[in-house]
Amino acid sequence: MCNLYTVRKSAAEIAAHFGTDVPTGFNTPEEVVRGRPGLVIREHEGRRVLESMAWGFPRHSKNKRTGAPNKPTPVNNIADLENFMWRGIAPKPFHRCLIPLTAFAEAEGPDGAKTRTWFSVKDQPIFAWAGMWRSSDEWGPVYSGLMTDCNEAIRPVHDRMPVLLHVDEYERWLHGTLDDVVSFRDRCFPDELIETRRTDELWVARKPMISPQPSPTLL
Repeated sequence: MCNLYTVRKSAAEIAAHFGTDVPTGFNTPEEVVRGRPGLVIREHEGRRVLESMAWGFPRHSKNKRTGAPNKPTPVNNIADLENFMWRGIAPKPFHRCLIPLTAFAEAEGPDGAKTRTWFSVKDQPIFAWAGMWRSSDEWGPVYSGLMTDCNEAIRPVHDRMPVLLHVDEYERWLHGTLDDVVSFRDRCFPDELIETRRTDELWVARKPMISPQPSPTLL
């Protein structure tokens, strides 16, 4: 599953790529990890807006020993569209969004010494991951990204990958039917468009955000 990605472009560059207004007074996070703020593009009153949200829908559970509620944990990948968390919003274009990124990472190597392997799209300095969002009582606006089976370029590292979109597919993702959502999930992104970069950077997980954070709409 994807738990780390980068957005190594300015807010103005992201806005220009996705056709939104340029935000002011906002720093884009270069690395995004689950439970922490990231950027999404969604539609509001007929136009695209760039917005900051927490990466991950809150999932609730109870302590098996005491029965008391645990703190919610962020679910940042959408694996099963039939799961109760996504079933109600997947058919509704209102809840679709585009997640801008410049690369995503998977952990590779032996336990205790895993390193970051990065994947990007050839000739696309900025590209989009198909996402869904909603408002939450716990953290305000939140988003998650749709996953699919990996292609052959990613298979040596992981068996799953984000649903990546071509530029001419943005509108269909934002406005399409549930059948369109399923078709994106089931298609295989072309192997030849993936660039792989292995590194010696250690894979270090950061603690997810578990408290509300401000999430301003960037108009």
